[in-house]
Amino acid sequence: MFDAIAPRYDLLNRLLTLRLDVRWRRRTVRDLDLPTGSTVLDLACGTGDLCRDLDSVGHRPVGMDLSWGMLAAARTDAPLVHADALRLPAPSGTVDGVTCGFALRNLAALGPFFAELARVLRPGGRIALLEVDRPRNPLLRFGHSVYFGRVVPFVGGLLSDRSAYRYLPRSVVYLPDEADLLRQISDAGFTDVAKVRLSGGIAQLLTATRGT
Repeated sequence: MFDAIAPRYDLLNRLLTLRLDVRWRRRTVRDLDLPTGSTVLDLACGTGDLCRDLDSVGHRPVGMDLSWGMLAAARTDAPLVHADALRLPAPSGTVDGVTCGFALRNLAALGPFFAELARVLRPGGRIALLEVDRPRNPLLRFGHSVYFGRVVPFVGGLLSDRSAYRYLPRSVVYLPDEADLLRQISDAGFTDVAKVRLSGGIAQLLTATRGT
């Protein structure tokens, strides 16, 4: 599915979020809160948006994705690796940070993913995970559901793969509730676990620090 949508993935991200995705990624890099020159794995890197943002502030990103199509369409000078996010090709305790944009809801289980992040990170390393969310405000939630459920699949179908853009908006239902999600991160060995709601709650940013 991701191979199929790779050629127009960036275009549709900008169009469907009204370029809010650009602001969200910059916030992700900022809240990662690591010293300049840190080595950061960007998982499910897609076409390299977060890699470029990480590079722009002086970090050393390495993009990893399971989709060959996304890697082939990537526009970044960062090293790119074809890899499974549950079996990262990195030694334990060697990475300063991990970012991931809009991929949590595509994992069948999040516990093993968080455990793998904890494995590769050094003590004190940081994660910043960007994901969609559902607004708490009932009116915003209704409008968001209409837009995500109808507009996104329609526009996505016109410009890319219709079935993919039917799945992607619905996939938010696979995320656990907020309390469970934060608990799973904590249980994997992270401290300072926090969630920030972005743009009225249509997106969320999860950050945490690897414990000692």
